[in-house]
Amino acid sequence: MRRTHGLSPPPAFAPIHTLSAPELKARLAQGTPPHLVDVRTEEEHALARIEGARLLDQAYHDELLGLDRGTEIVFHCHHGIRSLQAAEYFRRHGFTNLYNLDGGIEAWSVLVDPGVPRY
Repeated sequence: MRRTHGLSPPPAFAPIHTLSAPELKARLAQGTPPHLVDVRTEEEHALARIEGARLLDQAYHDELLGLDRGTEIVFHCHHGIRSLQAAEYFRRHGFTNLYNLDGGIEAWSVLVDPGVPRY
């Protein structure tokens, strides 16, 4: 029998969930929508945006870190890569209710709102 000397394994991180554009549309229409975080550049955000999304600048970053760790947060970027990295960052900071928009704002433009410019 192996002795652990009272040490327990580190806690497992909560999963980062994937959310489709139509699923996000439904979540945003609910009474208490999730925090929707845009991790793209200011220029990209100015070009095309999802209504209600906030650009992740330093002030918003600090605000998010002050939230309850169970707060529902959805991250998005252009195609879903940068937003997944941002979700990983917040997961490492103890957040447990994280989502990544599958296909990013590109999927939103194609599947939900063709009025959002594609680039």
